[in-house]
Amino acid sequence: MAVILAIETSTTVCSVALFKEGQLLGASELQIEKSHSSHITVMVAQLVENCGLTLADVSAVAVSGGPGSYTGLRIGSSTAKGLCFSLDIPLLEVSTLYGLAAQVIAATPNPEQYLFCPMLDARRMEVYTCLLTHELEEVMPVTPVILDEHLLQEKLTQQPIIFFGSGAAKYKPLVSEQPNALFIEAILPSAKTIGQLALAKYDKQQFEDIAYYEPFYLKDVYITGAGKSTANV
Repeated sequence: MAVILAIETSTTVCSVALFKEGQLLGASELQIEKSHSSHITVMVAQLVENCGLTLADVSAVAVSGGPGSYTGLRIGSSTAKGLCFSLDIPLLEVSTLYGLAAQVIAATPNPEQYLFCPMLDARRMEVYTCLLTHELEEVMPVTPVILDEHLLQEKLTQQPIIFFGSGAAKYKPLVSEQPNALFIEAILPSAKTIGQLALAKYDKQQFEDIAYYEPFYLKDVYITGAGKSTANV
């Protein structure tokens, strides 16, 4: 009986979810800035109790591994590692961007017709992003970019791309005349999708080394020339 606790703290959203045998038992979420450190452990304890379980019943902890807020990722990973150490259970990591994409893919009719581009705001005109198929296969790996009108133009001439996440609004004006650029608002990170994606990793025993695990901060943006990011494709 696998019970997986999922934690998402990579942005302003603080979210936890609990799964048993692949089924969602419950979830709790706050969208209050700078609330993670004071609320995350309380949310975990309350959720487990409300679902009629104890922490001793948890088989593994899944954490949103970034990219995202440095402070948020530190809080999430520290909480997850602490639980894994104390309970002697494995740690699972899921990409924050993959978690966002999984939400949109699940709600998109005929998702095979599109590519999916989650974008997390990294301040100014910078975002953390990647480009994925409907099966979460990478077309462009997770990378930091500085947004400009050249980003993904070649791909946009070939196939519709759905953009979403906290950074997508900054890109929208740059491709306003491109019919293949589609935008969805109000897609926020959630522990529910982190947990769903972690289930496959748990079955394959793709566990992290708890002692050495660090989140994927992806802090630096590398520039190759005037206004051009290395991620332009």
